[in-house]
Amino acid sequence: MNPTLPSHTVRLCHLYPERMNIYADRGNIAVFANRLKWRGMSLEIREFTLGDSVDPSDHDLYYLGGGQDRDQDLVAGDLAHKADALRAGADDGAAQLYVCGGIQLAGHRYQTASGESLAGVGVLDLETVAGSTRLVGDIAISTDLCGPSVEVVGYENHAGRTHLGDVSPFGQVISGHGNNDADKTEGATRDRVIGTYLHGPLLPKNPQIADLLLSWALEHRYGGRVELAPLDDTLEKSAHAVARTRVGLDR
Repeated sequence: MNPTLPSHTVRLCHLYPERMNIYADRGNIAVFANRLKWRGMSLEIREFTLGDSVDPSDHDLYYLGGGQDRDQDLVAGDLAHKADALRAGADDGAAQLYVCGGIQLAGHRYQTASGESLAGVGVLDLETVAGSTRLVGDIAISTDLCGPSVEVVGYENHAGRTHLGDVSPFGQVISGHGNNDADKTEGATRDRVIGTYLHGPLLPKNPQIADLLLSWALEHRYGGRVELAPLDDTLEKSAHAVARTRVGLDR
């Protein structure tokens, strides 16, 4: 399949954009939109907030970013009403990306620093407990999701210690803290779902991850295997190189 016609559209479910948008992670949406536009396709963005119902048959790509603790607490209660739809979307093969606070709410539960237990949606088999210190800094990982040992860079800032169940890590930590600062895993993935603590935002510096998610979304919408036409990623590679320097890999 070669989806290059303008009629090809990815339908994005953007969850709580007004609350879960820390560290400029709305930039991930801009990356999705532009990488489709440059290939003659389009992104239809549908924003969902508190009280809105989500129909899993209406979306090819889902996105939930990170937020302040007070927003995450508020969102968690509402997500319980969307959990069945999000799990159904994942089971149906839609692409999903959960970033920072998003990965915590994508799991079974998140225990806050005050001891409160926030129920997650259970899209990913993981649990998170807040630690006494934050895990902060530039980070690089190696992932096999879009080819052997692809390097992904970003920034992490989280108190949560995430432990995985029956899911694979998004990648192995090269430099940085990762899920829990102990087992060298970062993020989680199953089927076409990715959860990660990497933001800043993630996708402008790692276009191969953006294209992987877009190809999954297009496959969900139109069927068949999608081969996206290559783009000139000179600027993106430059941003990636700067991030490598910050994490100490090119000093």
